[in-house]
Formats: sequence, structure tokens, C-alpha cells
Amino acid sequence: MSLKARITEDMKAAMRAGEKDRLSCIRMLQAGIKQREVDERVELGDAEVLSVIEKMIKQRRESVTQFQAGNRPDLVAKESAEIALLTGYLPAQLGDAELATLVREAVAATGASSMKDMGKVMAVLKPKVQGRADMGALSARIKSALGG
Repeated sequence: MSLKARITEDMKAAMRAGEKDRLSCIRMLQAGIKQREVDERVELGDAEVLSVIEKMIKQRRESVTQFQAGNRPDLVAKESAEIALLTGYLPAQLGDAELATLVREAVAATGASSMKDMGKVMAVLKPKVQGRADMGALSARIKSALGG
């Protein structure tokens, strides 16, 4: 079952169960996917749907930070619940050891030796870790591996 089909089935299940918050979040996710399909005039595959989900999670994490600064625990809870729901659609996350190994292999494969080569390393790693690792943390790992 494709990721889009799974999201649609989850939406139907949330409707039947009367879970308004879950239904709202899934509908927002579907709207984000549909918007990207309309903008790019293509049918999104699983990899592209994952990137939409990652973007939505990143937006919510930023919102949580802002709401915490604004002393709005009600909105922090809402955004955190949405993060948890969206994270459920991501594949299993890579562990620290696996990520470190992938970074070492990518640095060796590209022959990267300085920060100028970071783009090459990232290009090799991105398809392998898409949806399975935080790209910000991956970037930090690459920088430290390259001595940056």
C-alpha cells in the first residue's frame, strides 16, 4: 500500500471513529500533498510524500518553540500531538551508529576532504536517509566529519 493510500485509509478510520483532532491533522496533510501535486503537476510518490511530511513536522517544531516562548501550553500540546501523528508516517528512524557509518561511507565514497565537499556528501546521503533521519542533525554530523 502506498503512503498516500495509507493516509487516505487513516482519514476514513478517523472519520468513522469520530476523532476530530486526528482527522483535522490528516486532512491538513492531504491538503499539503494535494497542493504540491497541483503546483508541480505530478502525482507524488512515497519519497515526495515523505518530504511533505518532514516539512510539516519541521514547521510544527518551529511553532512549538514559538508557542513555548509565548507561554501558550495549549497550542504547544496541539502542535506536539500533530508532530506525533505525522511522525507515525515516517519509516523507522536510523540509530546513531547506523548514521555515523553512512556518513563515513559517504565521505569515503565522494573523497570529501573539506567543507567545500559537503554538498557532494549530502547528495549521496539524502536518498538513503530520506524520512529516516533529521536532516539538520545529519548536516551537523557531516560538518564534524569534515572538520567543520
